[in-house]
Amino acid sequence: MHLPIIYQSTDYVAIDKPAGLLVHRTQLDAHATEFALQLLRDQVGKEVFPCHRLDRATSGVLLFALNREALCFAQAQFAERTTHKEYHAVVRGWAADAGEIDYDLRSEEQPAKSQSSQTRYSCVKRVELGLPVGRYPTARFSLLKLIPLTGRKHQLRRHMAHLRHPIIGDTCHGDSAQNRFLRQHFGVQRLLLRATKLELDMPNCSTRLQLQAPQACEFSQLVEALNLS
Repeated sequence: MHLPIIYQSTDYVAIDKPAGLLVHRTQLDAHATEFALQLLRDQVGKEVFPCHRLDRATSGVLLFALNREALCFAQAQFAERTTHKEYHAVVRGWAADAGEIDYDLRSEEQPAKSQSSQTRYSCVKRVELGLPVGRYPTARFSLLKLIPLTGRKHQLRRHMAHLRHPIIGDTCHGDSAQNRFLRQHFGVQRLLLRATKLELDMPNCSTRLQLQAPQACEFSQLVEALNLS
C-alpha cells in the first residue's frame, strides 16, 4: 500500500490515512498485517514517530515526526490543547445549526475514571431521502464539522451518540438500522468520519503549519452520493 503524503519537511511528514488502517501494531487486532507507521517508514526510508492518534476506522490527516525533538514539540502542543483539529462526519437525523457538547466520558481503559470532554459542532448541510429506514418513512442525515476541544478516546463518536446523532458506520455507538440502510442503498462500508484539518506551531519557526486533507477521496464520494456535498 502506498500512503498519500500531503506534507513533508525535515521535521514532519503528514499522510492522508485511509479508513481501516491501524496507526501501529496493537493487540486489538493481532491479525492485522499493515500499519501506517511501518508503511510510512519504508516509504520515506527513515524512522517515523506518530504525533497523535486516529482511530482505525477514521480517515484523514495524520502527522508523524521525523526526529525525537520534533515529536516532543508536537506532543506538547497536543497535551496543552494548542493545536486545532477539524473533522467532518455524516450523522443520523437533522442536527442543530451549531452547538457545543460538554459531556464527561468514562475512560475506556479505566471505567471508574470520568474525563471532562468538550466538542464543538456546526451543521454544513442536511438531506432527506424519500426511502424508508427502520420505523421512519424517510431517511434524514446531516453533514457536520466537528472540533474536539479535548482529546478523549472515541470522543467524537461517543459525543455524537450522546446527542442522538450517531455517526454513520459506527458499529459500536451507532444506529444499526441506519448503517444497514446505507450499506444496502449506497454501499457505505466504513465509518463516515474524516480528519480534515490540523494546525500546530512549527519548531524554530514563527509560522503555523496548516494541514488540509485532500477533497478527492472516498469520504467525499460518499458525501456526494448522499447529496450532502
